[in-house]
Amino acid sequence: MAALLDSIQSPADIKSLNPAELAVLAEEIRAFLIQSLAKTGGHLGPNLGVVELTLAMHYVFDSPRDKFLFDVSHQVYTHKLLTGRRERFGTIRQPGGLNGFMLRTECEHDCYGAGHAGTALSAALGMAVARDLAGGTENVIAVAGDAAFTNGISFEALNNIADQTKRLIIVLNDNEWSIDRNVGAIARYFHKVVTNDHYQQLHNLSKRVVEKIGGKTAVNVMRRAEEAAKGMLWPSMLFEEFGLDYYGPVDGHNLPLLLETFKFLKNADRPVLLHVLTQKGRGFQPAMDLTKKFHGLGPYDPETGKTAAGQQTWSEAFATSLAELANQDSRVVAITAAMPNGTGLDLFRPIHPKRYFDVGIAEEHAVIFAAGMATRGFRPVCAIYSTFLQRAFDPIVHDVALQKLPVLFCMDRAGLSGDDGPTHHGLFDIAYLRGIPDMTLMAPKDEAELADMMKTAMTLEGPSAIRYPRGPVIGVPKRPPQVLPLGKAEVLADGSDVAILGLGHMMPLAMDLAARLEGEGYSAALINPRFIKPVDREMIARYAERVAAFVTFEDHVKMSGFGSTVLETLEEIGSKVPLVRIGWPDQFIEHGKIDALRQKYGLTVEAAHDQVVPLLTARRPRTLVGR
Repeated sequence: MAALLDSIQSPADIKSLNPAELAVLAEEIRAFLIQSLAKTGGHLGPNLGVVELTLAMHYVFDSPRDKFLFDVSHQVYTHKLLTGRRERFGTIRQPGGLNGFMLRTECEHDCYGAGHAGTALSAALGMAVARDLAGGTENVIAVAGDAAFTNGISFEALNNIADQTKRLIIVLNDNEWSIDRNVGAIARYFHKVVTNDHYQQLHNLSKRVVEKIGGKTAVNVMRRAEEAAKGMLWPSMLFEEFGLDYYGPVDGHNLPLLLETFKFLKNADRPVLLHVLTQKGRGFQPAMDLTKKFHGLGPYDPETGKTAAGQQTWSEAFATSLAELANQDSRVVAITAAMPNGTGLDLFRPIHPKRYFDVGIAEEHAVIFAAGMATRGFRPVCAIYSTFLQRAFDPIVHDVALQKLPVLFCMDRAGLSGDDGPTHHGLFDIAYLRGIPDMTLMAPKDEAELADMMKTAMTLEGPSAIRYPRGPVIGVPKRPPQVLPLGKAEVLADGSDVAILGLGHMMPLAMDLAARLEGEGYSAALINPRFIKPVDREMIARYAERVAAFVTFEDHVKMSGFGSTVLETLEEIGSKVPLVRIGWPDQFIEHGKIDALRQKYGLTVEAAHDQVVPLLTARRPRTLVGR
């Protein structure tokens, strides 16, 4: 029975609870999350790790007047439960339900929407400076995981904080993980701080001083002790050098300590950073044993944590093909930005450990790092989600394409990402890549063609990119990959009334439309474009002389997408044959089930049929198709 949780309708309701009741509430929240997310799926591990931290923040501060920012914001489920959304929590990540991240339009307590790492510190500083200019007194608290500090934007913000505001609280939520275990010098630095016995003893002593004495005297004693110890242990503590007062590390699951610490920091007259240690997946053994799996997952058994076995995914097919490619070519190296599990590269890593590189949440660095390797004759493959590669647009243009370096970008989650929503949909990559000179851009219809395209990319002298979706593969028989003729489409069926082009994983819709039109007496050509750039101009010109209309299907926004490429090509060759473009509208698409969203926004066979048939009947009579 979640008696306490049931009584919480707003953050004000927890302020009357005593520490013992808060501890009970924390356990009720954990039990609620485990049971609820077993049905809907979601980011279980990160949220189990911040229950006490979130409770302490809401107990000491006053949201929405005080502003809470969570980096990425996939760890805000407790925040949502405490801010009047408990009764709707069963709808999280479901169509029409709560978003899995912070969303400003969802609740007044969500002051900043997020979904990509590294943004909280910059946004929090912006809010703090705006408060200062307006003469406000509210607190701004940014919670950022240790993985966020592998992102360059976080350090750009740190470089400015002390110069631009006197009041900002940063909480470093240190659990040693993003999705995979954190890597690099920053991760090692945090570990060094945490595991130093002398430093921990100092903080235990300083904590007791604050608790027993209190007030300004205690603050001064604590600060002098901190500075002296840091000077002995390390010549320069990272955050102090940025002008922030550093406190911690403290136990992020010790509610009384968190409460007292936040009360102390609430009145700080300098920017502060509180280093808290939390345990990802705390309270659910399967989530602690399988940290990567339980970062974010679908429905599971709330008793055992077991999930339904699934078929091979596009990510796994990519990683398997890359490993085989690397077996044949010693120049092939794999690069990921803290996503070995999501991109499938954790399957590549044990086979070629010396040719696997995880650079942390640093997409720009990943691309320029790849460019450097390419100048020395290697063939780097950057496996980065479509939505995250957006961050690296300038390095793609300036460092890779301008120098015509053979870097391959494999863009996972291209297209709709379903339950994760607009921060994670990969709907813009064609638009931001196809205008780059010398870029080859491809989309496979199945996993065998994905392997073909990867092999083809290894023969190119300049940059290339392949987009493929989240989810299970088509399931075609495995065969040896082959090099594809550059810029040539695959005509699966000839026709004379309509040419239907299904880009990548949208081919099943193109096939269904072709079958429906054939059944109505029209002659439909079915075409697998394969290449977005260079597009097959000869094929388009050939069919422009024969058909009454073209149809394109793409899992991308229509504006500047593949259909736009075909439209531009028709204009360039002087053709006035109409084109029906099936793709996403010029707006951000909400989270939900992919089939339902396609139905809502007209990415369906029915929508295409209703638009193309009038063009066919107006331009020419039906071709008699033999039966």
